[in-house]
Amino acid sequence: MSILSLIIKREFIAKVRNKSFIVMTFLSPLLFVGIAAFVGYLSTMKADTKRVAIHDETGLFVNEFKSMNSKDGEYLYQDFSAIDLQYLRDSITNESYEGLLYIPKVTNDKDLENKIQFISNESPSLSFIVNIQDIIAKKLTKDNFEKANLDTLAIQNAQAKVNITLAKASGEESLKGLNEIKIAIGGAFGYLIMMFIIIYGNMVMRSVIEEKTNRIVEIIISSVKPFQLMMGKIIGTSMAGLLQFFIWAIIGLVLMFAASAFFGIDTSPAAKIPPSIVKAAHQEFAQTAQMYIKELWGLPIATILISFVVYFIGGYFLYSSFYAAIGAAVDNETDSQQFLLPIIMPLVLAVYIGFFTVINDPHGTVATVFSMIPLTSPIVMLMRIPFGVPLWQLIISVMLLFGTFFFVVWFAAKIYRVGILMYGKKPTWKELYKWLKY
Repeated sequence: MSILSLIIKREFIAKVRNKSFIVMTFLSPLLFVGIAAFVGYLSTMKADTKRVAIHDETGLFVNEFKSMNSKDGEYLYQDFSAIDLQYLRDSITNESYEGLLYIPKVTNDKDLENKIQFISNESPSLSFIVNIQDIIAKKLTKDNFEKANLDTLAIQNAQAKVNITLAKASGEESLKGLNEIKIAIGGAFGYLIMMFIIIYGNMVMRSVIEEKTNRIVEIIISSVKPFQLMMGKIIGTSMAGLLQFFIWAIIGLVLMFAASAFFGIDTSPAAKIPPSIVKAAHQEFAQTAQMYIKELWGLPIATILISFVVYFIGGYFLYSSFYAAIGAAVDNETDSQQFLLPIIMPLVLAVYIGFFTVINDPHGTVATVFSMIPLTSPIVMLMRIPFGVPLWQLIISVMLLFGTFFFVVWFAAKIYRVGILMYGKKPTWKELYKWLKY
């Protein structure tokens, strides 16, 4: 058995036998399910109804607000137009009410647009204020139409509602929201890669720091080359991470089926929809669902899956080389923080480019360029692939990614070779540059 395979085996066994690794492998899915259940429980809890006092001197709007009161409503509007305004202000100060909506009496309704006040001890939410403004604006608009002797019903009927249908150049009907579905698919794969890089890249770095601190590396390095040790750590840790992800997937499926079988939970999308509504909408929904399924099957699924594996391997090995070099350069995790930011920033930039640029212009200059740059391509390119990417762009992107990986491995190995035997001195960027010349 080669030296590299022995190192990989040693790293893999050391990781999977670690108590914290074993505990978190089986505890993490349970914690996730528990948190999801707790969030679901909190979402079902009814919030306390907030009372809002209304002092409407015009008498035009109070009924509009009172008609919005419901048993389960978040706000309860109460008419106190007959009560002195100063007394109501004092009630707000004493927190008897959430707030006071004051609508003054004016000679011209036009003046109301800027004279209505909402008085409260704390700033209300923006959505609440916008909702109040819309109610008042609609009422004023309706009154203005009536004063101008305009037929409000005719105006309402004259308002056009446009629904644009999408079609392909081949004549086939297309669907709305496909871009969002495509970016969600690509984003999910890209997010998995990013999380794997961060979690297990840090694991590689901590492993190097631990061996360096315990002086174990001095014994190991006498028998193997620094490059072999670094690559063995990266590959062994990645195999342990893949095993952990595989176990999580199995536990997740088991928990889902267990919940369905033992607690009578229907996991289908129509689980909470009343049968009458399902029956009425079945035909339309089935037709739309078939079109979406047809579109999804038309995606380059094989290309997406193969590209995920390729970019997963390339991206993880590229960034793990950086993590290993940082671990060799420092004596503890605290000193590593100054070097981690330049590594994390390209990943954050890739996510930003993916969600804010690719969805709007997947074949634009920005999206194309960043899908070629090795530090961002594992995420950006995976978000572009569902939209269809020319083969030559994929080939160039993969070649650049693995070419950069080999260069970074050489670069990181030089730092690793010197850094693992350096103690008691905090490295600087200038020191790292000197190590490259050794």
